[in-house]
Amino acid sequence: MSSLSRELVFLILQFLEEEKFKESVHRLEQESGFFFNLKYFEEKVHAGEWEEVEKYLSGFTKVDDNRYSMKIFFEIRKQKYLEALDRQDKAKAVEILVSDLKVFSTFNEDLYKEITQLLTLANFRENEQLSKYGDTKTARSIMLIELKKLIEANPLFREKLVFPALKSSRLRTLINQSLNWQHQLCKNPRPNPDIKTLFTDHTCNPPNGPLAPTTVNLPIAAVAKPAVYTSLGAHGPFPPTAAAANANALAGWMANAAASSSMQAGVVSASSLPVPPNQVSLLKRPITPPVTLGMIEYPNPDHDQLMKRLRSTQSVEEVTYPTVRQQASGSLDDLPRTVAFTLHQGSAVTSMDFHPSHSTLLLVGCNNGEITLWEAGVRDKLCSKPFKIWDIQSCTLPFQASIAKDAPFSVSRVTWSPDGSFCGAAFSKNLIHLYAYVGPNDLRQHLEIDAHVGAVNDIAFAHPNKQPCFVTCGDDKLIKVWDLTGRKLFNFEGHEAPVYSICPHQKENIQFIFSTAIDGKIKAWLYDNMGSRVDYDAPGHWCTTMLYSADGSRLFSCGTGKDGDSFLVEWNESEGAIKRTYTGFRKKSAGVVQFDTTQNHFLAVGEDSQIKFWDMDNVNILTSTEAEGGLPSLPRLRFNKEGNLLAVTTIDNGIKILASAAGMRSLRSVEGPAFEALKPTIEPAAIKVSGSSVAMIAPVNCKAERSSPARPSPILNGVDSMSRSIEKPRTLDDVNDRIKPWQLTEIVDPVHCRVITMPDSTDGVHKVAKLLYTNSGVGLLALGSNGIQKLWKWARNEQNPSGKATANVIPQHWQPNSGLLMTNDISGVKLEEAVPCIALSKNDSYVMSATGGKVSLFNMMTFKVMTTFMPPPPASTFLAFHPQDNNIIAIGMEDSTIHIYNVRIDEVKSKLKGHQRHITGLAFSSNLNILVSSGADAQLCIWSIDTWEKRKLVPIQLPTGKAPNGDTRVQFHLDQVRLLVSHETQLAIYDASKMERTRQWVPQDALSSLISYATYSCNSQLVFASFCNGNIGVFDADTLRLRCRVAPSAYLSQTVLNGSQAVQPNVIAAHPQDPNQFAIGLNDGCVKVIEPSESESKWGTSPPADNGVLNGRVGSSSNASNHATDQSQR
Repeated sequence: MSSLSRELVFLILQFLEEEKFKESVHRLEQESGFFFNLKYFEEKVHAGEWEEVEKYLSGFTKVDDNRYSMKIFFEIRKQKYLEALDRQDKAKAVEILVSDLKVFSTFNEDLYKEITQLLTLANFRENEQLSKYGDTKTARSIMLIELKKLIEANPLFREKLVFPALKSSRLRTLINQSLNWQHQLCKNPRPNPDIKTLFTDHTCNPPNGPLAPTTVNLPIAAVAKPAVYTSLGAHGPFPPTAAAANANALAGWMANAAASSSMQAGVVSASSLPVPPNQVSLLKRPITPPVTLGMIEYPNPDHDQLMKRLRSTQSVEEVTYPTVRQQASGSLDDLPRTVAFTLHQGSAVTSMDFHPSHSTLLLVGCNNGEITLWEAGVRDKLCSKPFKIWDIQSCTLPFQASIAKDAPFSVSRVTWSPDGSFCGAAFSKNLIHLYAYVGPNDLRQHLEIDAHVGAVNDIAFAHPNKQPCFVTCGDDKLIKVWDLTGRKLFNFEGHEAPVYSICPHQKENIQFIFSTAIDGKIKAWLYDNMGSRVDYDAPGHWCTTMLYSADGSRLFSCGTGKDGDSFLVEWNESEGAIKRTYTGFRKKSAGVVQFDTTQNHFLAVGEDSQIKFWDMDNVNILTSTEAEGGLPSLPRLRFNKEGNLLAVTTIDNGIKILASAAGMRSLRSVEGPAFEALKPTIEPAAIKVSGSSVAMIAPVNCKAERSSPARPSPILNGVDSMSRSIEKPRTLDDVNDRIKPWQLTEIVDPVHCRVITMPDSTDGVHKVAKLLYTNSGVGLLALGSNGIQKLWKWARNEQNPSGKATANVIPQHWQPNSGLLMTNDISGVKLEEAVPCIALSKNDSYVMSATGGKVSLFNMMTFKVMTTFMPPPPASTFLAFHPQDNNIIAIGMEDSTIHIYNVRIDEVKSKLKGHQRHITGLAFSSNLNILVSSGADAQLCIWSIDTWEKRKLVPIQLPTGKAPNGDTRVQFHLDQVRLLVSHETQLAIYDASKMERTRQWVPQDALSSLISYATYSCNSQLVFASFCNGNIGVFDADTLRLRCRVAPSAYLSQTVLNGSQAVQPNVIAAHPQDPNQFAIGLNDGCVKVIEPSESESKWGTSPPADNGVLNGRVGSSSNASNHATDQSQR
């Protein structure tokens, strides 16, 4: 169906709705599949009309279209099934199970079996997962919340959830306009025609008698393109208000505006930028159409042809069917939402911009006037430029007089030129600075201009007619265009309030600038000194920023009104109207929200201390992130060009770098090699001009030096053996930046962290051998050395509304009503020699474990043993589910082999041999399609998942004289490439794609004891490690630099510390959603959950790039004590 035919369906839907044809409306919605009426869908769900619910859905999606659709139908049918069970209508429940739910058994047979088991229960609420099920009305409401999320996320519903913004009775209006047209064509038009039918064209019959009016023959050219139509008034078939013309809509945004025949009086002579004649009148302000049809005069002959080409479809002769815009592809995985690390700027960040070609090079401007260049890949501050006036004598006298008495300078905006060879900074008073980027850590002064009177609010680079220049705007209500020598090319006047932002752009060969002022006015300018071509109001009538999508095809604006309401909209350029308004802003803002676009597909806004994302084609919010907390109420943000990194400002004067999987890879790509920047072949000399002067200074040619890439070397304890910077600091300020002291956070007192002890966990005899959180984050499961598993669950209540594990609330030691314990088979097992192992299914329904005997599969709701397998010898020592198939399990054995076991058919598919001692770790990587195993022989083996062939054997590097033994554990980073390897002698990071070690940390000083266990935090930004002397270390995961030490005194009582038994953590587990929460299992059987104090909210701060090292020592601080830890770097 063509685009116009589709729009006709919407007009008919509007007409049916207005005429109250309710059933017809919804049948057409379903049959056309163009608009999904969420309100109607909600009504039917609340009413429990399941057949109508599924029938309506069928017009838009089928069960097996995608995973979202499958989940939608499953939730609906599950609810229908549960309601039948609640009514004790077992016959109906069986019918639903067989006819409706059976289809899902193909995709998840275990879940289908579990649903079937509900038939055997007197009350399905006996099932733990359904214990919170309330009444039918509440259950439907809860389900609807989930359904709406699924529908909004489902790509099949994209652009179908919002009805187009139409004026009321639009179809009636079009019919009236058609009748007006027909009446214009009448040879004998009568003043009050009587319209009786729409089935045939209207004509006025000639009156009888000698007084018939003279026939008026209008020239066809005059009729073909009427500017206005004579209204039929009350004699039309529909009310006259519906047919009233909208002058603004007819005028259009830019190209549709008829040009004024009278030019401004004061026309400035042509500048050195030649302007094509077809641009002269492109954007002229619309004027009132002349009374005589077709009698508009144009300023030049080119204008008529240009306007005809760009004019929207106003006449029947020019109707064209628009081509469908290519839909940009994208998914949530493409969005940078994972916090990679934090850069500590030291002063409040006001503006940021990534380099156009170096995706990890970030330019930052601050409220103290400082300009900083960061290489995010190595977290290195390449250079810093504190604010200073380069040539005070060249500034205007009023500005010189105001410098001393006014507030200090801050940066309004920083930006890169399109080729990355220049960067510009606008300041809060008068000045702009232009720097030439000539090296990895070298920004050289190029140009200083006293550009505006008052604040310079924005700066942007442009390229009109292939001549590089930049545009500025300011509080003096002016917009100015400058070339790179500082010569002023244009001076645009017309705003009546300070100009807030500018947006230069080019469409085909038409170059223009959008500008917005703080009175909410939007104007557009050509490079011709002919005045603004557009005068429109931005939503909110206050501060607004405009941006184009990366491909330049779509225009967006975002801003805040004086009353605090924020707006994010897409504009229809051809009509000068808002195309769509995005929803999702929750509260009024005290400042102005910031936004950015990326990948031609996504929008991001900083608001309410979080980053909110939208799909460009959907007005509903797509997702949001708090970036682990610490964001200001209105964070500033900036995507890199690829859209895989997002820089976000923090409340403590820092910058968080968020990354997608691709962004993580780009960061790693610059971690090892020295950063090599693109450098221009021309290095311009520094230039200084004032706003009124014109200077031409020839650039100075010089050879640009390049740094040679260096091969990455393993880094020990976070310190590279080679200098990470090729070029040395050039000034004393640079040196001072690099030796700012950093202090290790040490927690030695219980009041400086939050700790709770699991009830019924301590027995004093059997240690905690394995510990893990449930995948949902609501429970904690411990396997003791005696083969007994204990489960603790947190309830959802007022103290804990999320129901997740927390150190603020003591959980329940959970057991089924039967009183069963989950106990492993330990018959004939010497417990002191056994190696306990455990693994949990993804949906938390089943747990698999062993303690020297057979592997047992337990139902997590009933604690019943579902089956046992793999009887010894050899005994199982490690268990891991295959990432793609829960029926496949990798089992590490006591005899050093690895069995690939299929639970469903009870068969070992492959037996892998490569280690010398028992298996101590297994980790799958879906990205690399490998299994990595570790053994008590201190070796790593890499196996192909496809063929189960051994690819490589890598021994870990042990201290001199250390025998190759000791448990070695492995865990993949979220990116599925980096691998954490822990051994009692070290922590190490490997690049698993090459199995090369890139980082290593060895015990030292306060953490000089052997390592008992280590694990990544849930976001892979931290490493939690426990030590045999009771200490716990929190490390930066990327660098393995220690950021926090938790002493035993922080989580153990004095009684325990002074007791005869040395109590220490034996195992550590990270919460699956909270990156700062971990749990420890002790050798006395006790389990504790530990979190930072609420005032701190995180474990210390990331060490700077040089770890704050001065003379080989680091300081130490703690809100608990000031004990110094001299941590020498090895």
